[in-house]
Amino acid sequence: MSEEKEQGLEKDHVVNESSQVIEVDGNDSDMDIAQIGDEQEADQNETTPVVNETDELPKKEIEDATEDAVINEIDDNNAEDAEDNDNHHRHVIPLLDYHSMSIENLTGELQKLVKNEKVQAIKKHVDGIKYEFDLKFQEFIEHKKEEFVSKGGNEIDFRYNSVTKKQFNEVYNEYRDKRNQYYQNLERNLKDNLAKRLAIIDELKSLVNVEEDINTTYKNFKDVQERWRNAGAVPRANYNNLWKTYQHHIEIFYDFLHLNRELRDLDFKHNLEEKQKLVVKAQALVKEPNLGKAFRELQLLHKIWKEDIGPVGKEHRELIWELFSEATKALHQRRQDYYKEQDKVYEQNLIVKQEIISKIKTIASASATSHKGLQQQIKEIEAQRSAFFKAGKVPQKVNEKTWAEFKEAVRAFNRNKNAFYKSLKKEQQENLDKKRALLDVANALKESEEWDSATQEFKRIQSEWKNIGHVPRKYSDKIWKEFKSACNHYFDRLHALKNKAHAAEGENFVKKEAILKRLKTFELTGNKDQDLTAIKAFIEEWKTIGKVPFNKKSIDQKFNKILDAIFKKLDVSRQESELLKYGNKIQRLAKEDNERAISNERTFIRRKIDESKTEIRQLENNLQFFSNASEDNPLVKDVIKKVEAHKESLDTWQAKLKKLNIMENNLNKEVEEASTELASSEEE
Repeated sequence: MSEEKEQGLEKDHVVNESSQVIEVDGNDSDMDIAQIGDEQEADQNETTPVVNETDELPKKEIEDATEDAVINEIDDNNAEDAEDNDNHHRHVIPLLDYHSMSIENLTGELQKLVKNEKVQAIKKHVDGIKYEFDLKFQEFIEHKKEEFVSKGGNEIDFRYNSVTKKQFNEVYNEYRDKRNQYYQNLERNLKDNLAKRLAIIDELKSLVNVEEDINTTYKNFKDVQERWRNAGAVPRANYNNLWKTYQHHIEIFYDFLHLNRELRDLDFKHNLEEKQKLVVKAQALVKEPNLGKAFRELQLLHKIWKEDIGPVGKEHRELIWELFSEATKALHQRRQDYYKEQDKVYEQNLIVKQEIISKIKTIASASATSHKGLQQQIKEIEAQRSAFFKAGKVPQKVNEKTWAEFKEAVRAFNRNKNAFYKSLKKEQQENLDKKRALLDVANALKESEEWDSATQEFKRIQSEWKNIGHVPRKYSDKIWKEFKSACNHYFDRLHALKNKAHAAEGENFVKKEAILKRLKTFELTGNKDQDLTAIKAFIEEWKTIGKVPFNKKSIDQKFNKILDAIFKKLDVSRQESELLKYGNKIQRLAKEDNERAISNERTFIRRKIDESKTEIRQLENNLQFFSNASEDNPLVKDVIKKVEAHKESLDTWQAKLKKLNIMENNLNKEVEEASTELASSEEE
């Protein structure tokens, strides 16, 4: 075993029971080349001991077999390919960056592999996909659980039905069923192959005891070798002892063949030529750019070296093995260098991921206090989360720790986010209660006919509605539509009423225009009483007509201006004329029977009375400064004139207030009489 030990191969560098090539999926080169067998053992000299009929191996070979057992230990990945005779022809199945995929993409990739690839060739792929899926799905479920609890749910009541998880489990179970079926078939084949190989060994034993032409015996020997090569894999537990036994009887046959050196030397020469070809191929693989492909090809060369080609002459044995071994070691060194570079990449990826975790922690420690700000932070967290998965693998020894730190950083942000929205939800619920109260007011007033007060109240609740914040999204549209509907209903009624009033006002304007036209053409008869009676008739007729459009109100001023001119011609005092005209307004107020309008009119008159009294006091005080001045003084005359005018105005306003009070008393008396009549009718 000296050649193998010099290569420094690791104990996990193995091939399968039949020494077939181990398929290295994708560009993965986790498996080194196992140097199986010993060329020196395969070409023992003439003193090699003969195995007895019990096939027990000599002590030296038992010790070597123990070391070979370490090299030939078959792990699950290698055993899957034991019966695949076309391993070296299989296309490469790349190992993708499953870490950067979403759970949906992982499920799709698993479906594609199980549907399109051999089940024994995808174990590493499936294991990688399942590992990443479980991590990401667990994170997803924990996030959903936090949301559920943050909304007031009890953790023990949390349930989540994931369609993606269900699909993944279905595909994974399909893969597992196919794999189990494959191994059941493999086990049967291994047992059948073991029986075949034991029969071949028995046949090989018998060749040295047959009395026949040596050429015939040699031909039978070659046939035995060919059938051995094609006999297929055997169970792992039987492989080492079986192979050693076969090699031992090969050596016995060569001892027997020593009697005919010509045939033996011819075989040695052929074997040397074949091994030289393998050396050339192995040396060429050192320069193969695709390291994964190079290792797969080298595995195949080692299988041929061990299984398909016999020993060479003693004088060439060391040299040919050294050449083959050097090529293997050179490729092994390339592998080591490759993994050193990969380790550097993984370390750099670790730095990138640690920076991402730090950024997430920074965002989580200063989470926004507004919906808009928090939504922006959520986008930032998602961007960092995506960058984390795209950053690539990290050293295996810190993988779990890095993943745990990442999850905790994201959870810290989610906890702050959930706390904010929980508080926001409470505030929105309070806003909803406020808006429901305003909606109740709107519904209560939408049929009101107290137009002035109801209109003011609608304006108030509309203004208050605008100042109330957001409500829960699921109620927002519904409550707004209900509130808007109530407001629209009221204002539609109000506008309809105003439109109707506007039509009547237009008619009133036409009537007043006709009166105004007749008044313009009125001529005095010279009889004051008769003329006043006629003017009063004009005023009474004008009073019977209601409001005119707002933009036509100037017609009242025109009417009063013409009246003032006529009263002046009739030598009617200003106060008398004002009271005559005021009767028009008094009649309109009485007709409308609007308490608020009457109250506003009384307030207006009293304010005018107070203003007149104030002006009179101020002017009379000013006269005191002219106590020594003559009444003929222009300034004194002006002040006296103003005092007289304000006193006249005061009398007029007081007279108007008296008329207003009389009108209001009459209205109240009418109400009392109506109430008395109603009470009497109820008693009857």
